[in-house]
Amino acid sequence: MLKQTTIIFVFALSQILGAQSIKNDTVTRTATIGHSINGNKVSFIPETPQLNQIAGAPKAFYTYYWEFGDGNYSFKEKPIHTYKNKGNYTAQLSVTNNYDDGKPPTTRPKEISINEESFDTTENEKQYLLAAHNGFRLQTNRDPIPEEEMQLVLSYGNDKEYPTNGKIYLFFNEQKFKAKNFDLVAVRLYNNEQEISEEIVADNQRYISKNELVQSTGISTFMDEKLLVNDTLKQNLPLSLAEAKVYYRDFKIFEVNNVQPNEARNMFYTFKTTPEMLKDTSAVISIRSIYVPERGNDSHKVLNKEMEIVTSHDPNKMAVYDTRLNYRLVRFKRLKYKVQFQNNGEGPARLIKLNVEVPDMLDKSTLEVIEMYPKCPICPKEEVNFSCLDTIISKDKITFQFKNIYLPGTAQKGVYDKDSTKGFVKYAMKFGKDFHKQKSKSKTEIIFDKNEPIVTNTSTSRFSPGISIGVKAGYNSFPDLKDSKAYFVGATISPYKSYKKYLQAELMMATHEFAEFKSTSKQLGPIFMDDGTVVDNAIRFDETNAAYTKLNIDVVPVSFRYNINGVFGLGVGPQISFDISNKINSTKSSSYFTYFDNQIGDPIDKLSTTETVSEKSSFGDIKYGVFGDITIGASRIGPSVGFRYIYNFKEPHAQLHFYAIWKI
Repeated sequence: MLKQTTIIFVFALSQILGAQSIKNDTVTRTATIGHSINGNKVSFIPETPQLNQIAGAPKAFYTYYWEFGDGNYSFKEKPIHTYKNKGNYTAQLSVTNNYDDGKPPTTRPKEISINEESFDTTENEKQYLLAAHNGFRLQTNRDPIPEEEMQLVLSYGNDKEYPTNGKIYLFFNEQKFKAKNFDLVAVRLYNNEQEISEEIVADNQRYISKNELVQSTGISTFMDEKLLVNDTLKQNLPLSLAEAKVYYRDFKIFEVNNVQPNEARNMFYTFKTTPEMLKDTSAVISIRSIYVPERGNDSHKVLNKEMEIVTSHDPNKMAVYDTRLNYRLVRFKRLKYKVQFQNNGEGPARLIKLNVEVPDMLDKSTLEVIEMYPKCPICPKEEVNFSCLDTIISKDKITFQFKNIYLPGTAQKGVYDKDSTKGFVKYAMKFGKDFHKQKSKSKTEIIFDKNEPIVTNTSTSRFSPGISIGVKAGYNSFPDLKDSKAYFVGATISPYKSYKKYLQAELMMATHEFAEFKSTSKQLGPIFMDDGTVVDNAIRFDETNAAYTKLNIDVVPVSFRYNINGVFGLGVGPQISFDISNKINSTKSSSYFTYFDNQIGDPIDKLSTTETVSEKSSFGDIKYGVFGDITIGASRIGPSVGFRYIYNFKEPHAQLHFYAIWKI
């Protein structure tokens, strides 16, 4: 009895513990804001949950983003901030888990009460906006993951010797993506910035011409690289605004007033990434801002913040700028990639190797290095001792080597700016002469000095289906019909130049002429003639000669096709046929003969008759069938010929379909 009771107790305890562990697994992880106050100086300490290490990845770690509630921010783990004025401030913390397989911890804002006032804030963290960033900067706390929040810091400053009144434009949600990338859920302003609504292309001393706008916003071209990376003063503000409006769906405009000389200010935005972003993973997206330091002046600065859509937070990653390509136009474009890396070590990296897989469809000899960080020249052929970027092209990959550089580590003493530990290389290549409509995949192996390689995500580019219209003509043969003549013309619609499998629809108009002959006989009993005579036994022969003239519509709603190679293709599918015009000219004749002992005798001319009938109808004959066919020629695009066997479920069952087609 005691033994049974013990077993029951152990079982019940295991169930309770199991239930508790399941419950704990479903609890959302949270991070809290810890702090201590000394006068008007506050020390912030994050309290974070344990990380869930991704197997095989580098050591997991947190990165931090703080807002202090007074217009200042920090990316340090444990910042110390001095508030200038007494009052209540709302501090916020956003924690990002790197190499961790869970979601980022959620946090709640915390109210900070300052009861003292001090004008000495010299110990506060310096952002060096004017000295290091030309008075204009965009920063995010993490790369966008679908259905996660992302914080954007927009910093602007006045490098004039007098106060200025300016404007800030913020553009987001690129037009090239079908769905929105972001929802703007919050804006936090601390310097009396005022949101306004107005037309983007504002009234100015001069207007851009139509040709100038078209040339600057051509859909088939890359955006001007200088526009993306240069934040120096530019002219022609209407042109910059018009181009941004063409490229982005959404925008916000703010007026900024009374910016003092050498003053730096920050604006804070919270974006919620949309679920639809998941289909564009590894794509590069951007947010653009235009800063007009002085309203009414054409001078302005332009910044783009490029980000990769990711599924997990990993500072070492690879992205492609065009995730969906137009196959008709790719010969005139370069496929552009960006490989990003971060040194998470305790010391600086002096040699960084990026072994990049290159899809077969790209021509490695057309490699163009667009930009890199750390910035350095391309290495010459001879060995050198200065910093440079070496490019080594092999059969299936390209190796980028940053030689003799100094890239600090995140765990290195004295390193507080995380951006200084990051690097990247942006490059582009043309497509080769002969490539197929396949998706391209690429990933990178990153090696810091002599450490183990870190393998990035796989970046993928796909070709959009496109549309190919085909012109089709040919001849239909019906072996079971007499004197059949059938010709047709039509059109097809299918994806452009599909590599293997694809679907196709067809619409054809056909003329069809054929003859039909029917003959029957019937034995008759006594026939009483008009003259009073009687024919004891007779036989009647009925004959019908019909000529059909039809105008048909043949529809293939969808067929499955497979290109074996560039010459041979196969297809199967259903076909529906119905006549829109049906004309029948028929002659019916009845002949009578005497009939005795199974012998046909003399004709009885008085009883013989002949009748001619003409009938017209439409939509009276609907046929359903299935087919299989083969094409020979330029099976993917261009001219080819084909043969199709169609089995109709109504007579005549057999139909042979010979055609020539040209897809464009």
